Parts: sequence; C-alpha cells; structure tokens
Amino acid sequence: MLPTLRQLQYLKLLAEQGSFGRAAEAAHVTQPTLSSGIQELERTLGAAVVDRARSGVILTAVGEEALRRATVILNEAEELVESAKNAGQPLNGRFRLGVIPTVAPFLLPRALPLLRARFPKLRLFLREDLTQRLIAALKAGQLDAALIALPFDMHGLNWAHVSDDELLAAMPAGHPLARLKSADPDDLEREDIILLEDGHCLRDHAMAACGLKPPKVASGEEAFAATSLPTLVQMVSSGLGVTFLPAMAIDAGLTDPASIAVRPIAPGHASREIVVAWRAGSNRAAEGRLLAEVLRE
Repeated sequence: MLPTLRQLQYLKLLAEQGSFGRAAEAAHVTQPTLSSGIQELERTLGAAVVDRARSGVILTAVGEEALRRATVILNEAEELVESAKNAGQPLNGRFRLGVIPTVAPFLLPRALPLLRARFPKLRLFLREDLTQRLIAALKAGQLDAALIALPFDMHGLNWAHVSDDELLAAMPAGHPLARLKSADPDDLEREDIILLEDGHCLRDHAMAACGLKPPKVASGEEAFAATSLPTLVQMVSSGLGVTFLPAMAIDAGLTDPASIAVRPIAPGHASREIVVAWRAGSNRAAEGRLLAEVLRE
C-alpha cells in the first residue's frame, strides 16, 4: 500500500500551517478528515509523522523525511497536470522561473515585454535568488527553469545557451588604471578588490576568469564585500577599491550615475555564460529551450 497524493498534501499543509485546524481549513476539509488522512499515512509508513503538542504539531524525523519526498512528488504531479493542460502550446499557463540577482534587473526588463507579446497566455512566476538555492529548487521540482550563469556544477541539469556576458574591470574615474585601455589582472591584484559576498557566483566567476585569489586582509579584519551590484558600484565610486562588473549591467546603465571607469580585462576577455537550466528529464525541457531562444533575441 502506498501513500496517496491527498495524504501527502495533508502532511505538507500541516507542516506549513502548524496545526490541524488551520491545515484542514487550507485543505478545505474538516479537521477529522485531515486527521484521519494523517493517521492513514502513519499506518502506511509504519511510524508517526507528527508529534501532537499543546503549542501545535511538530514533525518527527520520519515526518521531516516524508515531507521532503512529498514536496518533490507533489511538485512533479503539479508539473504533470500543467504539462497535460498545455500540450502542444509551449509557454502557456504557469511557468516558474528562477533568476540570479546579477542577471534579473538587467535582462528581464527587456525580455518580459517580448515574452508577454509572444506568449500572451503565459503566467510567469519569478523567483530571484542565489544560484545554489535556485539549483536546489530546480532539483526539488519547485522551479521549472532557472536563468543562471556558468561555470557552475550542473550535475543533474540540462541547459541552453542565452549569451556570453563579458566581465569588465571597474575603478574610480580618477584611478591611475583608468588611464589605460585595458586592465591587467596583475595590476588589479595589487589594488583593493571589492567583490560581492560569498554565495554570489559572479564573485567566483571574476576571480576564476582573471586567475585571482580571494582578497587578502590583515589578521582579524574582514574584506570589503557588497550585497548587490548597485552597492558595489557605489563602493567603487567612493574610492574604496576596484571590482568586476558584467557587461549586461553596464549596458543597462548601472554605472551611468557613478563616477566610474570600466575597462576590458587583458589579455583576452573574461566572461560568464548565461543559460536557461532545467532538471534533467523534466517535461518542461522544450519550453526551457524555447525560453532561451526568446531571451537570445
């Protein structure tokens, strides 16, 4: 005997709502019905999934694992329904897209009007987050696709190319390096380099592309770091150091109000690859490729 989707939905709602009463209300059933469903689930699994306490319900270890697996199963079931509804009509209906913060504000303003015009029935749900969390959500079935930057560990995922985004060196307008036509990584390494906080893939892309090591600081001190590209630009404009910025952000006007000079990195051109990624084996793969095709425009 296997758990039913309804029982798994009850467990998920119980974890989200924290009580049988609120979970039953969210499920549009009576509390005895939901309680009976949870009891049937426990009999099927042969173990308790919740501890009933005065303060509410607490998932047991078995319950936590059941919830993790139930989330994946329910997301797969929802994806199946959406896929069946939209068979033969790509990018029609709900589509959950994750986007990293160093891409979202610069690519989406141009892409969204095109998507709306091309696919008027598309209901796009956007989630902006760091690459690692977006990939975890993809693999858990919580997202249909994600707009991210490579290189990154893409095990278990497939992807389609959107564009190559050049990384440029940025420094205060009056900085000696601003007099040069291009910036050499060795010269940059002798400066105070400011990067985004750990977790932003752009930080790793910039260091890897230029062969740089993480900024060195004196013992007991912390290196300057920014939480976003606009903050990074302001820090450089204030003379706190130099940094690396993606060309798409500069083209979108990120540095226009700031007193900043940008230069290509020599030799060659450092870059990152922007892609649309989806879970390997997902039935939204064709839509992921189509989305990448539209974004390339």
